[in-house]
Amino acid sequence: MRVAVVSDIHANLRALEAVLEAIDRDEPDELWCLGDLVGYGPRPNECCALVRARAATCLAGNHDLAVRGTINLWEFSGDAGAAAAWTRTVLDDASQEYLDALEPKGEAHGVALFHGSPRDPVWEYVISEETAAVSFALTEEPLLLVGHSHAALEVSLRDTLLAGGLAPGGTELELAGARRLLNPGSVGQPRDGDPRAAYGILDHSSREIRLRRVIYPVESAQRKILAAGLPASLANRLALGR
Repeated sequence: MRVAVVSDIHANLRALEAVLEAIDRDEPDELWCLGDLVGYGPRPNECCALVRARAATCLAGNHDLAVRGTINLWEFSGDAGAAAAWTRTVLDDASQEYLDALEPKGEAHGVALFHGSPRDPVWEYVISEETAAVSFALTEEPLLLVGHSHAALEVSLRDTLLAGGLAPGGTELELAGARRLLNPGSVGQPRDGDPRAAYGILDHSSREIRLRRVIYPVESAQRKILAAGLPASLANRLALGR
């Protein structure tokens, strides 16, 4: 079975469309989303509709929880809070219903899924050796998938030895011989220095995962952000991958 894995779409429809077009060429059996369909970007309803139609498994991210009302907006500051408040005003009933049904962690085909981390699926970033080690200690599955940090990441655990780090587009890994923790990166707002939209392809048959990037029309996405009256910084950062 071949699975496409996406995360942190953040209402960036142009990026999501480009990723789905690239994914379709791989003809995956399923699509998994690790959360944060909304927040930051200007097209929350369209992104929710696409993920609802395509994803076999979808998690809730912290922005999804804030927009649907599970998390108070005061827990967000600055541009994130402004975007979440704006999203609440435009979210349609179908998107609200879909977000309401999602949880920040799950499991699919023996793979552990978390928006954040096993210790805190909503808020904790897996970006250090300590958080990776704790994530392995709190789980038993050979493969863990996480999102939230907006940075593509691969960490392996062989016996007690941790190895890995940021994973650029084109990274290909064999899953046999070690436990693995992977972040496919962000579709809609990458923060690892590469502005291209990120996703992963997990092949259960060959026991491999490939992390990929795809170019999308950033300028179009930026114009949509500005036209919606969202903070200009949310548009500017798309071109920087930061």
